Amino acid sequence: MSGHSKWATTKHKKAAIDAKRGKLFAKLIKNIEVAAKVGGADLNGNPTLFDAVQKAKKSSVPNDNIQRALKRGSGAEAGGADYLNITYEGYAPGGVAVLVECLTDNKNRAASDVRTAFNKSGGQLADPGSVAYLFSRKGLIIVPQEAGDEDSLLMATIDAGAEEVELIGDAFQILSEPNDLVAVRTALQDAGIDYDSAEVVFYPTMKMELDADKARKVIKLEDALDDSDDVQNVYTNMDVSDAVLQELNEE
Repeated sequence: MSGHSKWATTKHKKAAIDAKRGKLFAKLIKNIEVAAKVGGADLNGNPTLFDAVQKAKKSSVPNDNIQRALKRGSGAEAGGADYLNITYEGYAPGGVAVLVECLTDNKNRAASDVRTAFNKSGGQLADPGSVAYLFSRKGLIIVPQEAGDEDSLLMATIDAGAEEVELIGDAFQILSEPNDLVAVRTALQDAGIDYDSAEVVFYPTMKMELDADKARKVIKLEDALDDSDDVQNVYTNMDVSDAVLQELNEE
């Protein structure tokens, strides 16, 4: 649920301490199960699975839950579901573009949940292709601020394909092309630099800067979408200034 605005790292931090921890755990477990099913349960040979497990561990998902998800995904244990990847597009209040990634075993339920969230939050669903062109696929790594500084992170990762290092809120975000994500993540590991998450995301190519009132309306929609078990990621092209970010953090 990160990587799309200066709200991103705040959202990431919130998710880790949210009262809805059980719902977050379920989504992280689902990611592990699907990654194991698609690419096998060997973490060394399946970078997507490695990063899904890393993110789950960073979010304090119990290791027993992780191991069971690996077994279900690989077929070593019964109970795995057949999940569909579905992406919905729409607009938040104020015309902010929204992409919603779902991972579901019930397409009708997912569609209903997403539609309800948009309707209740003052947004609207849009036809496929309406907002997708405003985003591109990027590798995104979130690094805690205390792990280094901008120069050291850039020096450690630029040869591996890092395109940009930026401090946002209380963490750095490192952007790369999707195919370079594993190399950049490995470069961090080789340099002994800790990171919170590494994943391929939809990153906005054009951003809309919002004031605090408009940002709150977008966040309301994000939270409503996050309430659905089928919604895995929500991306927007919202951007906010440091002053607005501070105001949101203090709420």
